[in-house]
Amino acid sequence: MKSLNKWILTGLVALAMSFVALASTDEDHGDDHGNEAAEAGHGHEEAGGHEEEPAVRLSPEQRKTAGIVSEALARQPVAGEIRAPGEVRLNDYLTTRVTPRVAAQIVERHAKLGDRVEEGQLLVTLSSVEVAQAQGDLLVAEREWRRVKKLGRDVVSDQRYTEARVVRELARARLLAFGMTDVQVNKLATADATKANGSFQLLAAQAGTIMRDHFVVGELIEPGRVLFEISDEGTLWVEANLTPEKALQVTTGSVATISVDGETFQGRVTQIHHALDESTRTLGVRIEVPNPDDRLHPGLFVDVRIAGSDTEPALAVPAEAVLRSPDGDWQIFIEHETGEYKPVEVEVLRTTGGMTVISGVDPGTPVVTKGAFFLQSELAKAGFDIHNH
Repeated sequence: MKSLNKWILTGLVALAMSFVALASTDEDHGDDHGNEAAEAGHGHEEAGGHEEEPAVRLSPEQRKTAGIVSEALARQPVAGEIRAPGEVRLNDYLTTRVTPRVAAQIVERHAKLGDRVEEGQLLVTLSSVEVAQAQGDLLVAEREWRRVKKLGRDVVSDQRYTEARVVRELARARLLAFGMTDVQVNKLATADATKANGSFQLLAAQAGTIMRDHFVVGELIEPGRVLFEISDEGTLWVEANLTPEKALQVTTGSVATISVDGETFQGRVTQIHHALDESTRTLGVRIEVPNPDDRLHPGLFVDVRIAGSDTEPALAVPAEAVLRSPDGDWQIFIEHETGEYKPVEVEVLRTTGGMTVISGVDPGTPVVTKGAFFLQSELAKAGFDIHNH
């Protein structure tokens, strides 16, 4: 009996040791599987963490259709640049001043500072004793002329016929000289005597914005007093002051870049003064600048860069090859491999004569000189974000 119990005890111990060994083996395998899974996961993270560089790939047929042209970036002659301070001014050739030609009193204002007016628009109503006398003279002369004309040359003498006609024309001319228009004078000529009250109106001679209107209703004004200044701000002038030496490098038609508050505007030199400023001993250069969005205003001080007649070698590409990236930086496209194009940010130094001088890319790099806009559009369609580059 004791032998039987001993044998059973020995078997139970052996069985227990087998279970322990098996459990240990499973743990090791579990650790191995866990490590493998971790390693696999780590590898996946590495694969997922790698960002593909943004690029546009085109076949030869696509490149031909889009007109893509790449050229090695090289130094080439570019017009030198002359820098000078400048000031934005009204374009005097697109500006008019509204002034009375006779002493008068302001009766009513019909427009105010900042208003956009059209040609022929009513601006102000005035009243004048001299105009009242002239209006009365016109009514008398008009009626006399009609009477004489109706009677005809067979009834009235040639002298009376001529005198009536001349007096009538003189009365009309006097009112026109006072600032009334042909339409206003014609309307008055057919009115009754009560309309000869000295009231007349001044109209806008051009379309534009009212830049000045310094007067008060009821005020008595003298001839020549500026009541309104109207200007078309679609094109402005920038006056730059250059030393006589620098002015020799500038010609009419030279391209100019105007910079103010981080914005740039393109213009051209239209006039070069022929007399030095007595106080600064500089020569004035007038630049005409389009202002379609009304972002420039008279009185602004700006930085002016004018393309000079001299040339200097510089890394430059056609202006159309340089575009704004989604984050607002300047960029060009390089041909990384045949048919593969990638955007690269650059610094724009200046633009002159249709060429943009850049830095940030090594000479010899194949740069897209035509078709950059198409590549940028294709890149946007692909959904690349250059911030991850």
